[in-house]
Amino acid sequence: MTIVMLQRLIDPNTMHVLVATPGTDQGGIDRVMASLRSQLTLDADERLHVRFAATRGPGHIATSPFYLGAFIARMTALKAAGRLDVVHINLASVGSTYRKLVIAACCRALGIPYVIHLHGADYREFWQGASAGLSRRIRAMFAGAARIIVLGRVWAEFVAGQAPEAADRIVVLPNASARPALPHRGGGDKVHILFLGRIGERKGVPQLGEALKRMEHLPGWRATIAGDGEVEAARAKVAEYGLSDRVDLPGWVGPEGVAELIATADILVLPSFAENLPVSVIEGMAAGLAVVATPVGAVEDIVTDGETGLLVPPGDVDALTDALTRTVTDAALRHRLGEAARRFHRQRLDLEPYAKAMQDVWVGATR
Repeated sequence: MTIVMLQRLIDPNTMHVLVATPGTDQGGIDRVMASLRSQLTLDADERLHVRFAATRGPGHIATSPFYLGAFIARMTALKAAGRLDVVHINLASVGSTYRKLVIAACCRALGIPYVIHLHGADYREFWQGASAGLSRRIRAMFAGAARIIVLGRVWAEFVAGQAPEAADRIVVLPNASARPALPHRGGGDKVHILFLGRIGERKGVPQLGEALKRMEHLPGWRATIAGDGEVEAARAKVAEYGLSDRVDLPGWVGPEGVAELIATADILVLPSFAENLPVSVIEGMAAGLAVVATPVGAVEDIVTDGETGLLVPPGDVDALTDALTRTVTDAALRHRLGEAARRFHRQRLDLEPYAKAMQDVWVGATR
C-alpha cells in the first residue's frame, strides 16, 4: 500500500499543507503569511491542516542552512507519515531561490506536489540575468510546480514567457491584508505622510526626501519614514535638509508599531523603482489612506491613478512633490482617494476571500 493511500485511510478528509516561509519576521512575505495563518485559524476548517516553517530564519544568513535542513527533514518525515499533500514555496530572488531550488528538487524526488508563490520585486532582473545553468534550474522548478501563484498580470506574463510549459498552471492572486487592528484617527492638525518599507534606493527614499525638502515651505504636514535598511544615512540626509523636526525615522517597527502608524497616518507613500505587489500599499488601502505610489510591478492592478490613489513615474521628484502637495492641501481629494481605496480593499484585497482562494489553489495542486 502506498503512503498516499495509507494517508487517505488514516485521515481521508483532511488536506495537509506545509508552507515554506523566510521566517525573518521583517519582510512582506512573512507579514502576508502571518496574516494568512491568523485567518486560517479563525476559519477553523477541520479538513485543512496547514503548518508553517522557516527556511531562512532570523539573524545572520550563515544560520540559514540549519533552517533549510530542518525544513527538509520535517517535510520528509511528514511525507513518510502520510501527513503531507502539498508544499507551498514562497519565492524571491538570490538566496531564496537557491534554497527553494533544493526544496523543489526534494519535493519532486519524494513525489510531493508543490506550489510556487512568487513574491520577489526584482525577480525579472534576477532570472534574466542568471547564468545559463541557473536559469535552466529555475525553469525546471517552475515547470515542475503543480500551481504557480503570481501577484499580478505583469508577473503572469513574465513567468509564462520564461517557462511556457507552466503557463496553464499560473494563478493570479494578489496579496491581501487584514482589516486595520486599530480605528483610523489620522494625523490630527497635521497631515501625516507615512512610508513603510526597507529604506534605500530601490524604494525611492532619496527621492522622497528630496520631495519633502521641496515641501518645506508648506505648513500642516509631518512625515514618518519607517523601516530597516539605510536608516542612519536617511537620518543624516533629513538633518541636512533641516527637516528633523518634521520627519521621523524610527527604524524597523514591529506589527503593533505598524498598526499605530497606519492608524495615525493620512497618506501612504511608496515611490519605488521596483516592486512585486507591496504589502504596505495594501495595508494603507485597508485603512482608507490616500496612496501615492509608482506604477511598478503589479501596483497598477490595485491602484488606479486618480481613483484609488495617485501614481507618479519612478524617480520623478517633480511629480512626487506635486502628488504629495495635492494630497496634503486638498482634504476632499484625500478623503475621496482613501474611501475608494478602502472599498477596493474590501472587494478585492481582504483576508477572508484570500484565504479561501489559497485553499482552492492547494486543492487544485493535488488533482
